[in-house]
Amino acid sequence: MSLNVLRGEILSFTDDPDQSTDQGYVHYDDGILIIEDGLIKAIGPASELLSAIPADAVVLEYQNKLIMPGFIDTHIHYPQVDVLASYGEQLLEWLNNYTFPTEKQFSDPQTARETADFFLDELIKAGTTTALVFGTVHPQSVQAFFEASESRNTRMICGKVMMDRHAPDYLCDTADQSYEDSKALIEQWHGRGRQLYAVTPRFAITSSDEQLQKAGQLLQEYPGIFMQTHLSENTDEVDFVQQLFPGAEDYLDVYDQNGLLSSRSVFAHGIHLCEREHARLRDTQSSISFCPTSNLFLGSGLLDLAALEKAKVSYSMGTDVGGGTSFSMLQTLNEAYKVAQLRQHKLSPLKAFYLATLGGAKALKLDHLIGTLQPDREADFIVLDYAATPLIKRRISKCQTLEDRLFAMMILGDDRSIAETWVAGQCLYQSSLND
Repeated sequence: MSLNVLRGEILSFTDDPDQSTDQGYVHYDDGILIIEDGLIKAIGPASELLSAIPADAVVLEYQNKLIMPGFIDTHIHYPQVDVLASYGEQLLEWLNNYTFPTEKQFSDPQTARETADFFLDELIKAGTTTALVFGTVHPQSVQAFFEASESRNTRMICGKVMMDRHAPDYLCDTADQSYEDSKALIEQWHGRGRQLYAVTPRFAITSSDEQLQKAGQLLQEYPGIFMQTHLSENTDEVDFVQQLFPGAEDYLDVYDQNGLLSSRSVFAHGIHLCEREHARLRDTQSSISFCPTSNLFLGSGLLDLAALEKAKVSYSMGTDVGGGTSFSMLQTLNEAYKVAQLRQHKLSPLKAFYLATLGGAKALKLDHLIGTLQPDREADFIVLDYAATPLIKRRISKCQTLEDRLFAMMILGDDRSIAETWVAGQCLYQSSLND
């Protein structure tokens, strides 16, 4: 039996704090978290749980730190690590000038393996323990990613990009090939350990009707798999989709006609949506991944969170590396707050951290496994350092409430704020600042 006991300030969400009939979270100034064989065994105030700890157990004590669930990133591209911070383009030009040439390299398994290892190490360093991840059109890119994730025992979701038109020939598959490649990867990896599969048409522009139908066929044949794609990120993109699919009511309807909307479907961006699309997302329990650093960097637009809330559309947080500019969910929440401000909407720190943890798990229908520190959940969690930098330490010392501390962390924090990252009850990352 493997047993770990942690003592310190603990925060875990139980519900959306903006919607809950109670406060939607549990918080202990002096709490105990007991981990047994990779699962959470108990959580509660130290005054109640200390007596339940075996006498020979080592208690890890954390001062001036916050223990909370690991971050969940619901939209990110692992092959785009090397196009981060590429200058000066909007979406369609950025894809052609930077993304597609870089993704070509992933026909080489060694490139895929090296990048997957680097990518996962950066995610863990940033406190992200689960992500919904795009590979490339090459099945070997997904093979390499799952192998790297399996070796770390991280719970990850990934898929091979399906793309058969309006892209360079060297990145195009066919409808049948994308179906067969995806099917083989599903059967090998979905549900193997902590690995899960997502059917992944890049976006409507780069998939024919036949390929989108094949994507829908996979969802029918393999209940429980996921679907990820892009939706209404850029106005030029929306216009092009309308030209390509004149029989669709709107952008979302292209996917809907092919059976791609479900409770396990995550659509990145969703900035330029109409009321009908909001209603259809709600009715199918599909969700939006909000990617503020990418939306600002590529000049795509400002997501209207108030409209999503009013329409009762589920949403969560995505970094969208490499259009996004940081692996850090703290930096992503920083930009999310500013986007909301520009839309005259308040994003509270409690809601922000909920979206980055339990909210992401709920969007992925994995909240029975991850996203919260409740008994029998998988023990994926992080330790935030209130003194990671002199500025953060000084600012935190002036904070009077939990909300104040969370807000300071999401505005001033980044990967330096992650003291430790634990995956399935094992500490996979420890900051050198702790030495």
